[in-house]
Amino acid sequence: MARAYFPVLMLLGFVVINGLLIIAISSLTIRARPTPVKQQAYESGVPALGDARERFSVRFYLVAILFIIFDIETVFMIPWAVYYKQLSCLVPLVNDACPVGNISLFGLTEMLVFMLILLVGFIYVWKKGALQWD
Repeated sequence: MARAYFPVLMLLGFVVINGLLIIAISSLTIRARPTPVKQQAYESGVPALGDARERFSVRFYLVAILFIIFDIETVFMIPWAVYYKQLSCLVPLVNDACPVGNISLFGLTEMLVFMLILLVGFIYVWKKGALQWD
């Protein structure tokens, strides 16, 4: 049993040693020359505006959560697409194909119900005005 975990432990050891080696080499070879310009915050080439602890509107977080929800939708669609043939066949696949007369709409119906639930949620959010930045 311990033999099965040996490759994982080797990889973990390699990652830790590599990380420590990179930090050690960089600390030995680089001289610190701090200047006021180097100590300033860098935001994509634009000078920092305002305080870092600025309050954001609740709508900003709502849009972020909605993005995550619809992003997770695609994560669920990928495995469904991979197993679509198996989900749409009443019997086990023969030579990676469904035998004639054994095709079902279960796989398609399953995803359509999932997408319908998401569509109802999207329409609800849209009607509530959560996607408008006015």
